[in-house]
Amino acid sequence: MPLFFKLYKPYGYLSQFITNEKPRKKNKKLLGELFDFPEGTMSIGRLDQDSEGLLLLTTDGKVSAEVTGQKVEKEYFVQVDGKISEEAVAALREGVEISINGKKYQTLPSRAKILSKKPAFPERAKKIRGERHGPTSWISVTLTEGKFRQVKKMTAAVGFPTLRLVRVRIGNERLGDMQPGEVVKKDNFQL
Repeated sequence: MPLFFKLYKPYGYLSQFITNEKPRKKNKKLLGELFDFPEGTMSIGRLDQDSEGLLLLTTDGKVSAEVTGQKVEKEYFVQVDGKISEEAVAALREGVEISINGKKYQTLPSRAKILSKKPAFPERAKKIRGERHGPTSWISVTLTEGKFRQVKKMTAAVGFPTLRLVRVRIGNERLGDMQPGEVVKKDNFQL
């Protein structure tokens, strides 16, 4: 019987259970350190080590393939360096050119908007630079694709590098008020 889990992946963890590094570097934290997941559990998609938020895990490979396809939306709240302009957000909506494996790639259109207030996330383990270094902005970006470091590359392409990235939604599954490291066992996913 397949198993399903929602996880608030904290900053500093890899979205995997094993690493190919021999020996493993001590600063590499893995998902298995957060919860006693059953054998065969896999993360659906990934979040970079320095990204946070909703990560779905399952023992069902078919569900994994469905979520990573281009039909399921993934929404991110992104803190960017500077006071982002409406023009930059409009460019994100249209799609921007980024580099994937050294080749130019045009991102698909996305939904993007400026958030009117700072989200109420728990403080990150590693502090973001202070406001004395200049203003920051929060935006929401919703994609149906998920290329390597795509959101970070997109915000950099429009001139506003990412400082913090938190995935808040995959399909109809939401991060809600979960806390970093928290795991919720589910009967299935609402995609």
